[in-house]
This record gives sequence, C-alpha cells and structure tokens, in this order.
Amino acid sequence: MIMEFKNKINELLLDLESKNPSSEKVVIGLDGFVDKIVHVVGRRKSATEFDRIKTIKEFGERIVKAAGLSTNFEMVVLQEKLGGNGPILSNAFLTYGLGLTYIGALGYPQVDNVFAHMNENGVVYSLANPGTTDALEFDDGKLMIGKLDSLNNVNWENIKKIIGIPKLTELINASRLFGLENWTMLPHMSDIWKGLIEEVLPHIDNSKGKRFMFFDLADPEKRTSEDIVEALQLIEKFSSHFNVILGLNFKEGVEIAEVLGVEGYKGDDNKIDLKELTQGISKKLNIYSLVIHPTIEASTVIGDSYYHVEGPYTASPKLTTGAGDNFNAGFCLGQILKLTPEQSLILGVATSGYYVRNAKSPSFDDLKEFLNNWANDKV
Repeated sequence: MIMEFKNKINELLLDLESKNPSSEKVVIGLDGFVDKIVHVVGRRKSATEFDRIKTIKEFGERIVKAAGLSTNFEMVVLQEKLGGNGPILSNAFLTYGLGLTYIGALGYPQVDNVFAHMNENGVVYSLANPGTTDALEFDDGKLMIGKLDSLNNVNWENIKKIIGIPKLTELINASRLFGLENWTMLPHMSDIWKGLIEEVLPHIDNSKGKRFMFFDLADPEKRTSEDIVEALQLIEKFSSHFNVILGLNFKEGVEIAEVLGVEGYKGDDNKIDLKELTQGISKKLNIYSLVIHPTIEASTVIGDSYYHVEGPYTASPKLTTGAGDNFNAGFCLGQILKLTPEQSLILGVATSGYYVRNAKSPSFDDLKEFLNNWANDKV
C-alpha cells in the first residue's frame, strides 16, 4: 500500500476517535429474507465428505448437459442466517452501535427467530413473513434463488395500518438516515415510495438540515427499462427533503447506465471505466450522491466531485453474500458521522473487507482495528 493512502487511513482513525455511532439513529426497510448459504455437491466421497462445484461456469455446463434428459443436484446448507438487503444493512448498523428501527418482512404475526438480534436490540415493525433465498456460493460469484410470495404483503396499506403516518413521520424525523432497500424484489415498492412522497414528505422536519436517505435497487436486471426509469424518477423526488444516496454494485451500475443511455464509459476493448461510469450516471440523476462499489474498489460522485478508493481485496473470502450491504453500511456511517466522501468510501471498503474475512459485521472497535491493520499491511 502506498504511503499516501496509509496516511489517509491514519488520519481517518484520528477523526474516528471523536465519533460516537451510538448517538445516531437510522430507520431501515423494507425487505426480509431467511438466507441459506449453500454449496453444490460435485462429487460425494462419503456421508460427510464431498467435492463441491467450484464455479458458476462448471455448474452451468452441468445444467446444459441435462437438456432433454434429467439430472439432480445435491445442495449442502452451510449456514442459515438473516438475509435481504435491509436486514443485512441493519445488522451492520446495530453492530456499529447505532439505534435502529426496522420496518419490513421479518415474520408475521411473530418475528422469525433468525431476526432475533434485530428484534432484541432495535425496534421492529414487521409487515409480513420473510422471503427465502438459497445463496449458491461459488469461487467466481453466487446465484441467489429466491421465493418471494410473502413479500406481496409489504405494501403501503399495511404500513399505514401497522405503523400509521404520524408514527412513521416521527420515526423518520428522529433519525439521521432513512433507508429503503431491495426495490427489485418488492413488487409494491414504487407504490410505497409514492405514498411516502404524497403523505409523509410534507411532514418531514428539515429545520436542522436534511437527513440522509439511502436507496439500493438490488439487481434490477429482471425489471423492465420503463419500471427502472420510473423508480429512478421517484428516487429523485425524495431529494426535496433528503440528501439522497443511491448505491449500486458494478453490475447494477452498467445496467443503469444502459437504461439511462449513458455513453463513453466503455473503452475500445469493451472494458468499463469506473470513473466515466460513475460520473455518467451521476449527471443523469438529480441526487446528492451516487456510489458504485465493484469487488476491489469503490467510487462516488458528490456534488461535482469524483472520489475513488481501492479496497482491501482478499482472494479467499469466508462469506461474500452481504458484502455489498456491509459496504453500504460503512459508507453511510461515514456520511452520518460527517466524514469526507473519501473517508466514507474507506469505511465502506473496510467494513466489507472485515465482513468477507470474518463472516460477520464489525463493531465500531473492530472497524478501527481493521483500519489500523490495513494501514500496517496486516490484512
């Protein structure tokens, strides 16, 4: 690591000494999943031993071979955990020490045991039963196989019935950040945004300055271009009352660029230029911040300025599902704590770097220790 970046990490560590996440509150929603982390068996050696299929390519080739015939795949569940963009983001916030209110699909009428930590340490308003996801992990990526029927109950009418407009407004006004995650998998999310714009935004108190609002579309490939454009237009409307942050992974960034007609981010060899991609999308959107986080780096545009950092990449992660949500938590924490855009990016990549190495989110002290180790080439 070059000395200039080490110095930036050390400056960040000094700034963090005066920060206290436990004095801040966030309101997050709206999804909820029970995630099963799965390996696919390639060859079973015994009742307890097997070689797994290591790549999506190999898995795909086996599926193609079965065309016109039949085959079966054995799935081994390594871990069952809370899932969904909102719960994973929220769990990271709780682990930092922030006060959390969660609204979403965590089990109805009783909260599912997998979300016990959130229920015990935060305030939960559950609207529906969670969806379920089999997360098939490979060395070159993951396949998320979801069952979503229960998420139809995450809708504006249920929010008004279970929470009510006055209480929802009170919760948002008491927070520093309001986050709405997983537009793609929640069929009524756009209608919920419309309800918020019409019935809640007029009551948002900005007398002490705008609070932050974070959006994660969550892999919108399966949605139509018209739906995506409408969602982005709705997100822009929240800018009248919030500093809006839109977080995208690299794949999502390219998809959004195509939908918006962004040009100039592909080189002659079709290689994507991250700076051109981030700036190109940002120019199309009237929001406070656009963030794009590939696996090995991260970028943002705030105002007219572009910021970029390299991440503490590891080729041997313990867990990758949820790494993007942990990055988002770190970036948002930096913004909540009034750090610079570059420092916020560093918190983002450090949080995800810790998460993939330890299969859990870092506490605030864990995060500072990881930053210190990173600056000293110990990660």
